[in-house]
Amino acid sequence: MLVDLIKTTTNDGLRLDGAFQASTNPVPENGIEAAILLHGVGGNFYGSTLMEEFVEPLLSCGISVLRVNTRGHDGLFTANTSQGPRRFGAAFEIVDECRLDVAAWMQVLKNKGFTKISLVGHSLGAIKAVYSAAHSGEGGISRLALLSPPRLAYRLFHAAPNLAAFRQSIAQAQALVATGQPQELIHAQFPFPLIISAASYVDKYGREERYDILRYLAQLPCPALFLYGEKELASGGVPFAGLDRALADAARAGQQLEVRVVAGADHFYNGVQRAAVEQVVQWLTTQ
Repeated sequence: MLVDLIKTTTNDGLRLDGAFQASTNPVPENGIEAAILLHGVGGNFYGSTLMEEFVEPLLSCGISVLRVNTRGHDGLFTANTSQGPRRFGAAFEIVDECRLDVAAWMQVLKNKGFTKISLVGHSLGAIKAVYSAAHSGEGGISRLALLSPPRLAYRLFHAAPNLAAFRQSIAQAQALVATGQPQELIHAQFPFPLIISAASYVDKYGREERYDILRYLAQLPCPALFLYGEKELASGGVPFAGLDRALADAARAGQQLEVRVVAGADHFYNGVQRAAVEQVVQWLTTQ
């Protein structure tokens, strides 16, 4: 299968890279023509085994595939932008800026003639899909397939067993931001050990709760599927506990929102990736 390596430039001048594969099969009856695959935190368009599993099934069903980098790809990199050199990657990303990345990749597909496009994201990539769709109106996004987006909710973190680690990390990050050192790296221990800038930590985990997915359900402009692993809901901590029920309860009346749980699956769907892919592809190609 031929793969076109492509690039795009966001409105703020950042170059991003990706890979496009065109399907030669008829599009599904519901008309979804192409899918943008969004990696999780620190991932990239070529390194995600879960995203790779989607390619052939989607192509076989008539859906062309665009695997992409967002500005949060990998751990850290420096790039030129219209504002000059900046540091990016998981350590420095401000999630709100994902809207620029998704818009740029959407335009790539629109330039190729696609009009009905789905976003398929995993973990933080799924949060970015929700956030971008909620802030873009219709914008050509026809469906959202969201694998394991956690809740980034400050108030929930205070119920975490490792509350002390969260308090230490957020206090350190807030102090650096307050003293004019937002780009200083910290060794945070919550929600897992990571090296991250103070500004990025406050952005993701601070009291503003900018990226709590429940906030944006009512603003979604298209049908959405939320997929979770049975194991992560049971033992993934407060970002996942009861989230399947919370999503169903928060959906507005008449909203086309579906929540499914994959038996035996963890956050990365290890050992059951094919089952997860089958559920998403079935949902993207029917209804």
